[in-house]
Amino acid sequence: MSHEMTASPASSGLSAAGPSTAERLHVAGLHAPTDAILSVRDLNVRFNTENGVVHAVRGIDFDLRAGKTLGIVGESGSGKSVTSMAILGLLPPTAEITGSVRLQGKELLGLSDKAMCQHRGNDIAMVFQDPLSSLTPVYTVGTQIIEALTVHNPTMSKQAKEARAAELLGMVGIPSPKDRLKAFPHEFSGGMRQRVMIAIAIANNPRVLIADEPTTALDVTIQAQVLEVLHTAQEETGAAVVMITHDLGVVAGMADDIMVMYAGKPVETGSVDDIYYNPRMPYTMGLLGAVPRVDVAEKTSLVPIEGIPPNLIHTPTGCSFAPRCPLVSDACLQGEPELWPVAGDNADGGLPHLAACIKTDSLGIEVDVREVFKAPSVPVSRFDAVPRAERRTVLELRDVKKHFPLMKGALIKRRIGTVKAVDGLSFDIREGECFSIVGESGCGKTTTLLEIMEFHKDQDGEVVIGGLSNKEAADARTKSAMRKELQMVFQDPTGALDPRFTVFEVLSEPLENAGMAKPQIRTRILELMELVGLQPDHVNRFPNQFSGGQRQRIGIARALAVNPKLVVLDEPVSALDVSVQAGVINLLDQLRAELGLSYLMVAHDLSVVRHISNRVAVMYLGKIVEIGDVDSVFDNPRHPYTRALLSAIPVPDPVLERTRERIILQGDLPSPLEAPKGCNFATRCPVFAALPPARQEKCLTQEPPLETAASDTPAPGRRAATPAPTDQQFACFYPDGELDADMLVVHETT
Repeated sequence: MSHEMTASPASSGLSAAGPSTAERLHVAGLHAPTDAILSVRDLNVRFNTENGVVHAVRGIDFDLRAGKTLGIVGESGSGKSVTSMAILGLLPPTAEITGSVRLQGKELLGLSDKAMCQHRGNDIAMVFQDPLSSLTPVYTVGTQIIEALTVHNPTMSKQAKEARAAELLGMVGIPSPKDRLKAFPHEFSGGMRQRVMIAIAIANNPRVLIADEPTTALDVTIQAQVLEVLHTAQEETGAAVVMITHDLGVVAGMADDIMVMYAGKPVETGSVDDIYYNPRMPYTMGLLGAVPRVDVAEKTSLVPIEGIPPNLIHTPTGCSFAPRCPLVSDACLQGEPELWPVAGDNADGGLPHLAACIKTDSLGIEVDVREVFKAPSVPVSRFDAVPRAERRTVLELRDVKKHFPLMKGALIKRRIGTVKAVDGLSFDIREGECFSIVGESGCGKTTTLLEIMEFHKDQDGEVVIGGLSNKEAADARTKSAMRKELQMVFQDPTGALDPRFTVFEVLSEPLENAGMAKPQIRTRILELMELVGLQPDHVNRFPNQFSGGQRQRIGIARALAVNPKLVVLDEPVSALDVSVQAGVINLLDQLRAELGLSYLMVAHDLSVVRHISNRVAVMYLGKIVEIGDVDSVFDNPRHPYTRALLSAIPVPDPVLERTRERIILQGDLPSPLEAPKGCNFATRCPVFAALPPARQEKCLTQEPPLETAASDTPAPGRRAATPAPTDQQFACFYPDGELDADMLVVHETT
C-alpha cells in the first residue's frame, strides 16, 4: 500500500478524503499482526544520487505468517530486492529507510549493525541470487556452515557443530556430506553451491527465510532440485518464506500469497489463485500474458508491455503504470491510485485481494488480455503450407565432432584423457524453420554453435551452409559468401554492442564490409530500424541510451543487415524481463514470417522453445538423445531425460503446479571426461534406477542409437490416440520403462 495509508494519530478518524488509515488497514487485513512472524508497515527507501533522490521503495505493507510463502514479483527495478535488503538491514548507510519492520513483535529498523547481527542468520536468513559471490572462496564449505552455527551458538561443542553441518548438507541433498565439508566452493557445481547457501541459511532454524531469485542462474533440472530443497527446508524449520522472483511459474507452485510490485510499490496483492485466475490490475494481466506456456501447443502471440518503468527520481503524479497501460484515461492521471479491495474475493482467508487501479471492477476473468494489450496476430509464413521435405536446406551438419585433449604436466605434458564436447552431431534446418537445441549447461550446445560459425575445412565432420561445405572453404571468397548466409544474435546485448559506437555505426559496419555504397547504407539502416520496431531517428544514440529489450532489437537488426538466410540465436531472451522478452519473441516470429528466415536457437527455457520453434533437439553430454517436431517431442517425450526436463519447467498455473508430477534428477551433469561407457544418461536415469540388474547391464555396456519413434506408440501416461510422428527419434533402450519412485515428487495440497 501507499505510504499515505500508514497508521498515525493524525489519521484516526474519517475525513473528507475518505476512510481513515485505520479503517483501510482493517479492510486490507493488516489490523491484527499478532500472529505474524514478520510485519512490514509503510516501508520506504530512498537513495541520494547525483541526479536526485530515488524513491526506490514507496510504502510496502505485508504480514508474513509461520509456514506460509509470500511471492514478490515484478520487473527489474520494481524494488523487490531493495525491499528484502532493507528488511535485513543490508543497505548502505546512505540509504534513507523509514517505516516499520517487526520480527516477532520486535522493531528492526533503527537497530545498529551489531544488534542486527543477533537476528541475521538466526531469526531471519537470506538465500542470495549468486552463490559463488556469497561464499568465501578461501574457506571450506564446512568452515562457513560452522561459522554460522558458532556466531549464534557460542556454547555448542566442536563435535556437535561438525555433526550439525554434516546433517545440514545431507538435508539439502549433497551426497557424502561428511566428506564434502572439507571441499571448497569452487569444487561444487552451481546447483550444489546454492544448496550450501540454503544449508547456511537454515542452520539455526530461522523463523523467516528470504530467497532472492535463488534459481535465476541455474539450469531447469537444477532449479527443480533447489526448489525441492527449499520446500524441504521450509517443512523442516516451519519458517515463513519470502520468494523474490521474476519467474511467474516458480511462485505459482510455491507461494501461498503474491505481491506484484511496480515502480517501488505494490500494485496488486492476493492469494496465488486470486492473482493467477482473476487478475484485476492491467500490469499483472500483462505479466501473465507475456509468459509462454510449455504445456500449451496452440500457437498465440505473447502479450508485450511496451515502454519502460518510470524514473523514480520524479514521484509519479498519477498511476505509475499509466504511460504503458492500454486502458489509460484522464482519470488515471489524477493522483496515484491506492490499493482497494476486489469485490467478491478473499474467500480463503489468505492475503486480501487488492488492486491499485480505478478500473478494477471492469476487469476480470472474462476479459481477454490479448485484446486489452492488442497483442499481434500470429504471423503466417509462406513456407507454412510447404511440406518440410520440399523446402531447401539452409544448414546441414554431418557427424560433427569437437574433442578437446586433456593434458597433464608442466614441462613434459602427456595426454590423460579426452573431453568429447560435441560427439557426432547430425541434423538439418530447412527454409522458414526454427530449430532449437536444448539441454543443461555443459551438454555442448554453445560448442555446437561455435563449430558452425568456425566453418573451417579441418573440422571433424561436415558443415554445409546454403549449399557451401566447410570442406570446400579453402579461400576467403567462399567464406565471405558463407558469412552472408549466416549471422548471429548473442545472449547479452550489452556486451555484444560496442559502447563507443552509435547505433548507425554499429549497423553500418557489416554493410561496409559487404561493399555497399554509403547512400544505400543509410537507406538500409533506416529500413532495419523500422523493421525491428525502433525509431529511425534514434540511430545517432549510443547503446547505453537504450533499454535491454531495445539493445537486443539493435543486435537483431545488425544480424539482418546483410539479408542472411539463417540467424543463429544464442539465448536471445534469457537476459530480459518477461515483459520485454515477449516483445522480442513476437518480433522474431514476425521476421521469420515476413523475411522467410530460418533460425538455429540455443536456449535453456523450454517454454520459449515450444513457443517459437518448429523442431527441437535435446542434447546430453555432446550427443543428441531426442530430436523431432517440437509438439511431438513436448507432448510425447520418449527419452527419460526429455521427460525430466519437461517436468522441471514451472507452469504459471497454481492448480497444475501443485498437483503435477516432477522427476527430480539426482546429482549434476557428469563431466564429459568421465562419461559412462554405455548410455551417457544411465548415472542419473530414473528408468535405469528402476530396472532389474540384468537389464541395467545393457545400459551400462551398450550405447543406444537414435531410433525412429513408432507412429502408434504413445508415451507412458499418454492417450493411445496421441501418435508420434515418424521423424521423431530418441536414443533409449527402455523408453516405456517404469520410473524410479525415489525420483518422483508430487506436492498435493488440499
